[in-house]
Parts: sequence; structure tokens; C-alpha cells
Amino acid sequence: MQVNQPRDISHFHIVGINYKKTDAALRGTFAISQDQHQQLLQTARAAGLNDLFVLSTCNRTEVYGFAPEPGILGSLLCNMTNGDAEVFEDLAYHKSGEHAVKHLYHVGTGLDSQILGDYEIIGQIKNAAKFAKTQGSIGTFLERLVNSVIQVSKLIKNETGLSSGTVSVAFAAVRLLEKKVADVKNKKIVLLGVGKIGRNTCKNMMEYLGVRNITLINRTTAVAEDFAQQHGLQYTPYEEMDAALQEADVILVATNAPQPTVLPHHAAGGRSKLIIDLSIPFNVAAEVNELPNVEVVNVDDLSRVQDETLQMRLNEVPKATAIISEHMEEFLYWFKMRKHAVVLKAVKEKLTEIHAREIREQKNGAHYNLEDIEAVSSRIIQKMINLMAGKVRKETDRGDQYIAMISEIFEAGANHE
Repeated sequence: MQVNQPRDISHFHIVGINYKKTDAALRGTFAISQDQHQQLLQTARAAGLNDLFVLSTCNRTEVYGFAPEPGILGSLLCNMTNGDAEVFEDLAYHKSGEHAVKHLYHVGTGLDSQILGDYEIIGQIKNAAKFAKTQGSIGTFLERLVNSVIQVSKLIKNETGLSSGTVSVAFAAVRLLEKKVADVKNKKIVLLGVGKIGRNTCKNMMEYLGVRNITLINRTTAVAEDFAQQHGLQYTPYEEMDAALQEADVILVATNAPQPTVLPHHAAGGRSKLIIDLSIPFNVAAEVNELPNVEVVNVDDLSRVQDETLQMRLNEVPKATAIISEHMEEFLYWFKMRKHAVVLKAVKEKLTEIHAREIREQKNGAHYNLEDIEAVSSRIIQKMINLMAGKVRKETDRGDQYIAMISEIFEAGANHE
């Protein structure tokens, strides 16, 4: 069934779940891959919804977009993932209109992150919106809003201390290693997955811990080989992963595969191991947790890593919210003016259409005298009055509002002289 998409800002919604009411395991059931994202956008377009995108990270899965009501966006997500629709309805949140706009600003600047000031989230928003645009699913409103959020994120990062310290899962993993692993420089470390989070984690380990004994493994071996050569590290083909994992002291998993990548036989044998799962859904099988001498840490555990800069970052929140308020006001002003311009353009086009039709219908283009012109003008005016009157009669609930607006525009009040 075709759904006519409204463009009033009250129909802009965000629907999702995040770390505040769900653990990482449950969030994983609603995580969405790029293929699922593409399918969701195709389904949405078929229903007439063409200005939306999905943000799926280790902390949250959210759908942003225009729809007649927010439940439509939630249904799109539940139908595309393994998550239970009833669970989603119970735990999900939704915001609409300006509240939804404000939410995206807070998410994009790390104010709503599990780790306050998270600076990786803005890149994830940018990539999600960029992907939706390639699919023809980003309109002017969302493109302008995302660009504004990106700009605000940069300003807050440069002008406040909100993003100082442990402000990403990748850096929290390094802090955990620093606290839990003695003599970490001499441990055998395997990084499984050389995507953005994997690369950031690896760079942080080298910079802050001074480790170099890192073996990279990636499903596409050329990616691991290229990164290894750039940074003087080792790599192992994906097909030889089993032996590398069994020999490792520390395993960092950043594969983001739909199914677990690290299985019990990869960690069996009695060797002590610390496994850090940076993926949502989990890419370390639940049975691995039951093995002796093996400790598995997930993204929720990482968010609880103590950070001495937290209080300093909390003190920066008022500065960040002030920057958001200023730029959000500018965005909303742009939207209001754009909406007025669209209405005025439509009125002009309607008047032009009526005028042209009247000219064509009269005398087949013969010359007009003054009396003819007055007659045509009179008919045009009457047709516009009829259009307005018809709209007022049809929209009975808002008829008084329309009359008041028309009166104000044309200064047609009862006491006007």
C-alpha cells in the first residue's frame, strides 16, 4: 500500500533502542548490516518513505526519518532484523519533531553515548547517511540536518574538552589492556577484523601501550596485509586463523559478522586468554565464556572502564549543549523559511496556471481591451476564492485557522479600513 509521506516537521521521527535499557546481547538482535540497511530502504521507498536512514552501532540501533507515525519506522526495523517486535515495543523509545532533531545532535556529539564524548559516533552517522543517499533515500531535510550535526560535532571537539580521555570503545579497550595485562608488550596479540574500529584499536595500542607484537587477520587478507605493511606489523591469512588464535594471549574481535567468528575450539587448550569482543552482535560464541582460563569482555564491560577524565568531560557538557542550541536554532530557521518559500512558490504557480488557462480560453489569443482584461482578472480572483473556500470547508477542524491566516495575510480583518 502506498503511503503519502508528510513533510511537516512533526512527522520527523527517531525510533530505536540503546544501551540505557538493553544489554549488548539484546542490542545485537536488532543490529543491522549494510545489506539489511539496503533492503530496509528499498522497502521504505516502496511505501513512499524516501527520507530516512538507519544508525546501527555497538551502543544503539535507530531509524531516523519522515513517516505518518513512528511505529512505521519501528516495524521496518523489526521486520528486517532478528529482534522480537514485542520486546522492541516494550524497550524502544521514539521522539518526534524538534525533539527528534535535538536527539540527533546529542547522539552525533557523543552526549548520548555510553562513553560520554564518544568521537567515533559522528563518523558512523556520516557513513549511514552517505549510504542512504547512494540508495536515493536521503532528502534535503535529512542531508542538511546531518551536515549541521557534523559541523557541530567538529566545533564541540575543537572548542570544548568533551572528547578528551577515554571517549571511544577502541580506546577503552586499550585502557583495559593496560590495567589487566601485565607485560603487555611481550604478549601475543591478535586483532581479528581490520575495519575502522579494528584499525583505531590497533593504532591506540601502538601509540599508548607501545605494543608491536600484533598479528592482523581479516576475511579479505589484502586489507590486513596492507595495514600491516604500513605499520610494521604481522598478518596471517584468514584461512590460517585457527592456529593464530590458539597461540594468542590477547584476542581483539572487531569483525561485525552476523554470526560468531571466535568459537570454543579457537580458545580451548588451557592457555590463559583475554578476549575483547568489540562487535555487535557478539562475534565471540557464548560457549567461549565457559572455558577455563578464558576471560571475555564485551562492549558494555568496556564502557565501565574507569576514566579519570570523566568528571572533566561532564563539566564540558553545558558548553556543548550551548553550541548545539545555537546551531539547531539556525537549522530550524532554515527549515521554516524553506517551507514558506515552497508554499509561496506553489501559490505563484497556481496563479500562473489559472491565468494562462483563462487567456487560452478567451478569444483564442485575440487582442484584449481593458474590459476583457478586467473580466479575466475577475474570473481568476473568483477561482482563487473558490479554491480557498473549498479548502476551508474540507478541513473543518482547521477552518478557523485558515480564515485567520488569510485575514492576516491580506489584512482583511473586520475592523480594517
